[in-house]
Amino acid sequence: MIPGGGQPNMQQLLQQAQKMQQDLARAQEELARTEVEGQAGGGLVKATVTGSGELRGLVIDPKAVDPEDTETLADLVVAAVQAANENAAQIQQTKLGPLTQGLGGMPGLGF
Repeated sequence: MIPGGGQPNMQQLLQQAQKMQQDLARAQEELARTEVEGQAGGGLVKATVTGSGELRGLVIDPKAVDPEDTETLADLVVAAVQAANENAAQIQQTKLGPLTQGLGGMPGLGF
């Protein structure tokens, strides 16, 4: 409901939408700079991704390397990257969730 029963101030709504978009862009930039880690095999394989999910690093403990069993190593790498991406998703939800919820009801913003 609008106080006094008047029409919504379109300029004010547009300004609010623009501010929310700017806040969202800032949060996305911050996520791109934030690095999170995931690991597998009790820490034998560690993957580092940005908060936006870009793989930045992979550390493999020499104990995880068995030339006769590269399949297990591959599984550990996949598991570590998945764990890192899950951690990144949690950070994304924390930082972007409140912003995208506020934009969800505004037509034409594409969120």
